[in-house]
Amino acid sequence: MAANDHPSATSSQGSDANDNVARSRETHRAIETVFRIERARIIAALTRFVRDVGLAEEFAQDALIAALRHWPETGVPDRPGAWLITSAKRRAIDHFRRARMAQGKMALLGAEAEADSLVEQPNLDDDLGDDLLGLMFVACHPVLSTEARVALTLRLVGGLTTEEIARAFLVSEPAMAQRIVRAKRSLAQSLAAFELPSGPERAERLSSVLEVLYLVFNEGYSATKGEDLIRPQLCKEAMRLGRILAGVAPGDAEVHGLVALMELQASRLAARTSSNGEPILLLNQNRARWDRLLIKHGLAALERAEVSAVRPGPYTLQAAIAACHARAGTADETDWVRISGLYSTLAALAPSPVIELNRAMALAMAFGPASGLELADQLAHEPTLRNYHLVPSVRADLLMKLGRLAEARCEFERAAALTQNERERAMLLRQASACLGHGA
Repeated sequence: MAANDHPSATSSQGSDANDNVARSRETHRAIETVFRIERARIIAALTRFVRDVGLAEEFAQDALIAALRHWPETGVPDRPGAWLITSAKRRAIDHFRRARMAQGKMALLGAEAEADSLVEQPNLDDDLGDDLLGLMFVACHPVLSTEARVALTLRLVGGLTTEEIARAFLVSEPAMAQRIVRAKRSLAQSLAAFELPSGPERAERLSSVLEVLYLVFNEGYSATKGEDLIRPQLCKEAMRLGRILAGVAPGDAEVHGLVALMELQASRLAARTSSNGEPILLLNQNRARWDRLLIKHGLAALERAEVSAVRPGPYTLQAAIAACHARAGTADETDWVRISGLYSTLAALAPSPVIELNRAMALAMAFGPASGLELADQLAHEPTLRNYHLVPSVRADLLMKLGRLAEARCEFERAAALTQNERERAMLLRQASACLGHGA
């Protein structure tokens, strides 16, 4: 009989081991989720006294490693974000202690006193009201080029990968990696870079900060890669920072314009995907699922922008386009003629091949697919859009509406090969199959 006990004991031990593995994996997923949410705040909290955004990133990564080591045994703490910030600060303090001792310029007791005092320094936000917003103004220092400011802030605050940022700028990943490395080095070499600006200097940096918020929101609204079409947390964070910025700079029309744009776009988030995460195109969305409160707030912000502006800026114009959709009760009621006119004004004010691509779609909706296709065909030869999946996607849609199904199918397949978002790829391949099913 005793022999019969062994298999059950072994089975029980195996079950326990499997449970432990499952719990460990679950904890690791929780750690990764928390870190993804808190990473930017940790870096922002460290940046002032470290005075080196590269080091701040390293200490944040050290905190993640510490969490991966301890949390599977102790469990996820009640305040995981605070735990990570505390852990990162301790590593920063250790770094300064070692540096001081290595230089031989300070006795141990004095080094400890100075290191400990770092934790008591005020937050990076000062009168901005938020650590992350403060970090954005630091990263947008004039010592950096405009492109470098935006790229670095997207990395630090938005948490975007180098690949995602490169795609947003339509440049290669190695080129973007070098741009970010140089930006970190330049900031580290400029001690004054870590003092928050005020007055005219703050106003000079404002356009870069707005551009960063715009790009962070866009990545959340339509994810560059991965299995999900949207990343709502990025949208929410960009909107939160935009609202704070509107309080800091209440007289700036473009701040209100960007807030309006984000809130009007975000009002459609719930309707952009099906229950299983598949994309739903704008014209097919259930408008009853649009967030009416966000639309109300967005329209109010747009009104403030239009009243404050001598002439509408790029964000205000884009918000006005979004408002045309928000005000339309059905897709058929959309004022596409006005939208195409707004895109023409926007293209003249801030020329961009991506804006031109959007204008092509608006022209098609207002005046017929042939007029839109003519512009889209020109953009197909634009070097910066060579690997931009939305060019063949737009051309495919217009070709399909013109009955040129074989060509449309090829363009849908090309767009599917270029996108790195799994949901988008699946949708494009379904559209390609539909063309084939209609006798292409």
